Amino acid sequence: MRAPLDARGIFAYFGFNRMNWRVLTGSALLWSWSAFSNTVSTQSFYVGMCDASAAVALNNELFAVANDEDNSLRIYHAAKGGAPVYRHDLSTLLRVDRKKSETDLEGASWLGDRIFWISSHGRNKDGEYRASRHRFFATRVEERDGRLHLAPVGRVYPNFLSDLLLDARLRPFHLDRASRLPPKAVGGLNIEGLCATPEDHLLVGFRNPIPQRQALIVPIMNPSEVVGGKPARLGSPVLLNLGGRGIRDIVRWQNRYIILAGAHDGTANSRMFEWDGGSAQPRELGDNKFANFNPEAVIVYPETSKPLQLLSDDGTQLINGVPCKALKNPDQRSFRGMWVAPAAARMTGGEPQAPGSR
Repeated sequence: MRAPLDARGIFAYFGFNRMNWRVLTGSALLWSWSAFSNTVSTQSFYVGMCDASAAVALNNELFAVANDEDNSLRIYHAAKGGAPVYRHDLSTLLRVDRKKSETDLEGASWLGDRIFWISSHGRNKDGEYRASRHRFFATRVEERDGRLHLAPVGRVYPNFLSDLLLDARLRPFHLDRASRLPPKAVGGLNIEGLCATPEDHLLVGFRNPIPQRQALIVPIMNPSEVVGGKPARLGSPVLLNLGGRGIRDIVRWQNRYIILAGAHDGTANSRMFEWDGGSAQPRELGDNKFANFNPEAVIVYPETSKPLQLLSDDGTQLINGVPCKALKNPDQRSFRGMWVAPAAARMTGGEPQAPGSR
């Protein structure tokens, strides 16, 4: 029988060496990383799940993260790593199908005093329709007994795909056909990015499809009304040149948008871009090739001088020959976070404008 792996064993099986332990409990790991030519960053390990898919900072020390393999939101200490300090199973709130319960949460963003969350709105890997994957909802952060909790706000909205399909401006992108394909198929449908704008709209970023090799963004103009039960009122679609990549995540940082872009099927080839939100096309940020790191979520912390944090989807990483997400013991599962500091903005193209506001 294979002996259970502790945290040190997990890191060894990921193939990491020259480690510098920061926490003696074995719950966190930091060392130099050179994915960006103009930054020095470190990594931390977080235990209990593998597939980090959407995340937001709650303050300068804690972040909340969704796992696209279950329906729980977890809170972790950013610097310490290790096990979550809080976990909330959303299955009851989201009214999921008990037999096919995975919601595939993929995007998150603060807007006002709420955190909005969105699922992929795509089919499962076999191309089968799953109602549980069609969810848009909001939470609020509450403090109880000196600890932060995530409490639901408003209603869970299940009809966003219908809103997309009814909008005539989106018909050239054939989303109806895309919605019937597996999410990783060429031309399939998979939402992964969600980002608030200064105008209190939300930008929805698509990993797939990538029409004419352009990444697709669709603004939601009335997000607060949507979680009140009203249909989404959409803005004009936006197409961005990200080198033939779709959107893994998008955040607003220091008066610009930072876009994490990747392949339509979520494999390698991820890059980071900056965009002013106006008519100028995004600019790729430095030599940001990622080796043995599958970035899927970007976290912006309230302290403006603090670097961005990237979270890796490590579900397919092998631990003792077993994919991380296939491990039965949650204490053996983990995902990584990496800190990056993009260079100062060098945007061109005139004054920024609200994307999709036409």
